[in-house]
Amino acid sequence: MTKKQVKKEAAATSLVLRCNRADMTSRNGFVWPGVGGIATAADWKDNEECGNGLHGWLYGQGDHGCADYWAVAGAKWLVVRVEDSQIRMLGGKCKFQSGEVVFVGGKAEAADYIIANEPKAATVAVVGRSAIGGYNELVTVGALGSATAGASGTATAGDYGTATAGNYGTATAGDYGTATAGYRGTATAGIYGTATAGNRGTATAGIYGTATAGIYGTATAGNRGTATAGNRGTATAGNRGTATAGDKGEIRICWYDGKNDRHRTVIGYVGEDGIEANVTYKLDAKNKFVKVKA
Repeated sequence: MTKKQVKKEAAATSLVLRCNRADMTSRNGFVWPGVGGIATAADWKDNEECGNGLHGWLYGQGDHGCADYWAVAGAKWLVVRVEDSQIRMLGGKCKFQSGEVVFVGGKAEAADYIIANEPKAATVAVVGRSAIGGYNELVTVGALGSATAGASGTATAGDYGTATAGNYGTATAGDYGTATAGYRGTATAGIYGTATAGNRGTATAGIYGTATAGIYGTATAGNRGTATAGNRGTATAGNRGTATAGDKGEIRICWYDGKNDRHRTVIGYVGEDGIEANVTYKLDAKNKFVKVKA
């Protein structure tokens, strides 16, 4: 048997995404090497407990809340090649003893690199990815990313993300995100988010959010939110919110009835009882519609 025949097969590997401070340091001051360097945890323990190892998001998918380096100015995003045999899953992240750094750069570029070089990343929501889809295509990205879909497409972004869908599309963004859908689309944003849908679309935003829908559309905002609908549309806002609708539209604002421990809704029809088109209204102390002063 020749040496070539007994040559050991290369170990199976996977790519792991992670983020460091601008100076390439992470927890406990550990300094990561640049591209081509090998990072090794001196305190490695082979278990499924956080700590005692190097950490990241396997295939780029995971819980971005496990680390906050991405919020630091100039943060460095790394892609690390790790042997599968040493990867230990921790729930939302993984840990490993050592790995080769194959990429260092920005958030979107790191996400692109892992998608281009890791086949198993093709079907997961990669953290930080910015993606644009074509006609009738589903686009999904992880937290901190942005998704844009073409006509008839669907765009979904994770927490803090931005989702934009084309005509007939659906855009969904996580908390603090922004969702924008095209004509007849549906846009849903989380708490504090902004949702904008095209004509005949439906826009829903969370508490303090802003929901805007076009003609015939429906805009719904949570407590203290702002809802705006076009002609013949319906704008609904929660407690202490504001609502605006176009010609032949309808405004609805909720208020809490403490005496009966329930929420009630005051409904106004544009063109009736003094309700004007394209004017912003709120409820006064007696739960009557009043114009919001500019």
